[in-house]
Amino acid sequence: MIEFILNDKKISTKENLGMATLDYIRKVRHLKGSKLVCKEGECGACSVLIGTLKDGKLHYQSMTSCIMPLANAHGKHIVTIEGLNFEDKLSPVQKAMVDEFGTQCGFCTPGFVVSLSGYLLTTNKPSKEGIIAAIDGNICRCTGYKSIERATDRILTELVQSIQSFTVQELVDNHFIPAHFSNIKNRLQQISTDIERKEDNKIIGGGTDLYVQRPFEMYEAEVKPIYDDPELNKIEIIDGICTFGASLTMGDLGRSKIFSTALPNSAYIFKLLSSTQIRNMATIGGNLVNASPIGDFTILLLGLDSNILISDGRNERQISLKDFYQGYKVIDLKEKEYIKEISFKIPNKNSTFHFEKISQRKYFDIATVNFSSHIEIENNVVVSASLAIGGVGPIPMYLHNLAKHLIGKTLNTNLIESSFKILQDEISPISDARGSATYKRLLARQLLLAQFLNIEPNIYSIKKLVSA
Repeated sequence: MIEFILNDKKISTKENLGMATLDYIRKVRHLKGSKLVCKEGECGACSVLIGTLKDGKLHYQSMTSCIMPLANAHGKHIVTIEGLNFEDKLSPVQKAMVDEFGTQCGFCTPGFVVSLSGYLLTTNKPSKEGIIAAIDGNICRCTGYKSIERATDRILTELVQSIQSFTVQELVDNHFIPAHFSNIKNRLQQISTDIERKEDNKIIGGGTDLYVQRPFEMYEAEVKPIYDDPELNKIEIIDGICTFGASLTMGDLGRSKIFSTALPNSAYIFKLLSSTQIRNMATIGGNLVNASPIGDFTILLLGLDSNILISDGRNERQISLKDFYQGYKVIDLKEKEYIKEISFKIPNKNSTFHFEKISQRKYFDIATVNFSSHIEIENNVVVSASLAIGGVGPIPMYLHNLAKHLIGKTLNTNLIESSFKILQDEISPISDARGSATYKRLLARQLLLAQFLNIEPNIYSIKKLVSA
């Protein structure tokens, strides 16, 4: 059994924990405001707010409920569009959407209202950039977005005029959210966050991939949730090594001051990784185990030459991430094993880490080719190098030959040009929906050059590349 608060009602349920949260909301609780559209977490029509108690504070995040395991609702406040309604009037967010003609067919509207309302609960410094980012996982096919942008401007204006400290109580007092939000923290404190985890059940993290690939199987699955397992939610830096739990999400790492210390330029990277809703759900361990040849965080961590700690609950073993992938969707993970921790050496003052991604859309899209590198230079000589590329082979590729070629050599034009050939010999792209093999080889070359230009912007002439 799990317990949580759905809008303003406490729920205790013995429903199958593998069920998608949206199915529970619509089919069991008969709350039809959250829409079932893509069933892949891409359109945001099913967006809900998830309130979680952490360190004595209540934090809200937006997530797509169509691919969220019901198990992950345990101990939380789940807010659907119905939970944002007032009995006798529209909320300021709803009214702004209506007045600015931000809704037409209406399927996307609940998700937009939920995401925009969630922004009020997560900001202490409202901005146009922030409120637009809050709806980066919501898609509308009718309005052309300009009317929705006008609605966000209107919301921001009302926020600045009405709200000072952005506490839940102040938002309630100013009628931005309903009154039942005031007591949610106290009510959640009465619910135990412990949940039974049966060893023989299927391990589930954020579910963002499993519920797209095997939705009907997951509906009936007996699951062992690890999303909120305290053992897998830690992050620390000790002796220049950053170590973090595998059930931390991309959103967790994106907000982590510790992780931003380890990778100071990571804020830009996180914007390239899916949408806000998916980043709030997708666990790093799940991204690695999925073994996609173009998994963004997989390529990022391979470029850092990361290690992973694997456990079966009793015994543990550590391996290099580059040895984890053995063939297409074949990984070094035995039955009942799971990834417990990931660790990497933090780049020092002589080294540079860089990540690049090319996709048909800049944001919220699957990469055609992605590339990362961690290169250390002393006296203009490469003393260590680890590089990884995705989208050009059956597995996430650690570039062993290219790394070996770079080490011990002077960083100059000749090294860059010879590296182009080594790279092309090492990769094996195929033509598919994201591009031809020839196109991917060109992208690979361009992205390798981007790694070098990130170290020294004037080291290579673009004109030479065009004429090559």
